[in-house]
Amino acid sequence: MTEQTAQAETRLVRRRHIPAPAEAIFTLLTDPQRHRETEPGDWVRDAIDDAPLTGVGQVFSMNMFLDAAGGAYRIDNTVTAYEPLRAIAWDPGQTDDTGTLTPGGWRWRYDLDEGETGTEVTLTYDWSATSEETRQAFGGFPPFPAEFLEESLASLERAVTRAE
Repeated sequence: MTEQTAQAETRLVRRRHIPAPAEAIFTLLTDPQRHRETEPGDWVRDAIDDAPLTGVGQVFSMNMFLDAAGGAYRIDNTVTAYEPLRAIAWDPGQTDDTGTLTPGGWRWRYDLDEGETGTEVTLTYDWSATSEETRQAFGGFPPFPAEFLEESLASLERAVTRAE
């Protein structure tokens, strides 16, 4: 298996031109209270923390729901990329009873490239660091169809253009 084939099997990448400035999109993505607006289903419920995202290493927590994960659960996300108006990413994980945060092995990343008529947004879902045990526990990875990313970008567009 080539590196490119292996990468394709552990990453989904989708792009969408959104007729909005990068600043409006980045502002929405750095507000955990608004993350529900970018999710096309009912997986993201609400933010536990209401502080805006401001840099790499910051942890923000969300209430979530997914049948494959046993219903309602909490996810603790560590910001892994933060480049204002250019990129933001986070690694979801779980905090145990001792307060230790263990990443799940998957990452959400948004890259923004502003042009004259809006912003090209690239959404990447990378599960290359997810253990086989976790993949099996979720019934396989990714735990959603590839179209989920396209629908997520459409939701992001609706949310940001409605806000302008």
